[in-house]
Amino acid sequence: MRRLVTSLALLAALAGCSRKESRPAEAEVAPRGGTSAKADAPGAILFFSADVRGYLGPCGCSENMRGGIARAASQVKEAGKGALPVLYVDGGDSLFGSPTLKPEQVPQEERKAQALAEAMKRMGLTVRAVGELDDARGADFRRGLGLPELAPGGEKVLAAGARKVGVVSASDAARLKQASAKARAGGAHFVVGLFHGTLEDAQRAAATPELGVDLVLATHTASEFDGEQNKLTRDAVPVVALQSKGRSLLRVDLSYGAKPGRFTAQKTAEDAEKEAASIDRRMELLDREINLPGVDPQLKSLKQQKREELVARRQALLTAPVAAAGDTDSFTLRFVPLESTLPSDPDAQAVVNTYDADVGKMNLAWAKEHGQDCPAPQKGQAAFVGSAACAECHADTIPVWEASKHTRAWKTLEEVGKQFHLNCTSCHVTGWEQPGGVCRLDKVAGRENVGCESCHGPGSLHVEDPSTDNITARPGQDVCVTCHNRENSPHFDFATYLPKILGPGHGKPLEVKRKP
Repeated sequence: MRRLVTSLALLAALAGCSRKESRPAEAEVAPRGGTSAKADAPGAILFFSADVRGYLGPCGCSENMRGGIARAASQVKEAGKGALPVLYVDGGDSLFGSPTLKPEQVPQEERKAQALAEAMKRMGLTVRAVGELDDARGADFRRGLGLPELAPGGEKVLAAGARKVGVVSASDAARLKQASAKARAGGAHFVVGLFHGTLEDAQRAAATPELGVDLVLATHTASEFDGEQNKLTRDAVPVVALQSKGRSLLRVDLSYGAKPGRFTAQKTAEDAEKEAASIDRRMELLDREINLPGVDPQLKSLKQQKREELVARRQALLTAPVAAAGDTDSFTLRFVPLESTLPSDPDAQAVVNTYDADVGKMNLAWAKEHGQDCPAPQKGQAAFVGSAACAECHADTIPVWEASKHTRAWKTLEEVGKQFHLNCTSCHVTGWEQPGGVCRLDKVAGRENVGCESCHGPGSLHVEDPSTDNITARPGQDVCVTCHNRENSPHFDFATYLPKILGPGHGKPLEVKRKP
């Protein structure tokens, strides 16, 4: 009997050990591609994201939009197939796009944060800092996502082949200096400061004597549209700011010399940077031409092919192996814009696809249970009547509208399964969240597409008494940019786009045929 009890106890203990060992501890997560063969690797590759602002990917309203967590994952995983260890670090302000959410936004934004967290885990996220945007649903929700976090003022030392990398988080120079000293004491040879502040704030902090960091990444932008470009200042300590909303990654290639020493930024990459910048300018020009309304399809196809060739050429520059450092430790910095023609990682894309399928159902269910109708127009205020009412008097105008993309705006959402995504709906229906308009996803019927009243305003008073005084007869640029903004339509130019939606009876005088 005693032997039986002893045997059962031993089996139970072994089972418990097995269960514990099947759960890798957060602190023991190895770098991507980190095998024992890479323990003494002569270098390492670091990838950084920051200020993602809750973006799983671009909205897709325009051609060739950058970004997407699946494209980012592909870059990280592809680098991990090589001989060097790869570390992926996030600078924070990535889970949400706003510090506060409306009640109807909560289901979608929480689900999106969960999807981002899952994708980051699949990318092998090593550590991430925390910004105030990450706490839009509270610290408990954020911690519940199970991501490896770095507290403000904290430091973490990571194995990176034959050297160690320190990652520190701070929002002022004093804490940055203190955290970097702790990282150095912990054995870090290369230290990156995740600075929760703007590029200008980070530059001022980087000027602090004996700061102790090799690179500063500014992880926070003052507003939604401040992070439109990747920026790098090459001072004594390089300072970097990434393009926001997950449109670019920062890649840092470390090359180790014969003996550990202070890292220096390699200058040999400057020619490649200049060539990449030249390619960027050519791509920007092509993007404007490709996105022109009414562009000839054959010409558009040719320009798109040329753009894809430029993307491939630039990508080869950005991912080429870094030359050996010789006797000294050195590093190079390269931005990796996540262009639309770059591959997407299947695992991360599966996370995004599941999110897309889930969130529409969640939003529709929420609208049915909690949705509130828009308030009725006040006395004397115009109401929405629909484009059909306009056609009675403006028969010559309707064909112009029907030939535009405005008339199939809702269908473009249905084609990609995003007709119930709150980020998209407002610009694809008429009268969204306006008095007498539509405020519920479950009551969109009859309001689909960008109708006449999207540009000219609600038309009930005009129908009753046709006059230029009770309708917006000639909408200006301020009306167009409510949807054709930098986010959805980055190449929009009012003077260029306007003629594309004008025609006889719609901004152009009707031709009068005179008798001979």
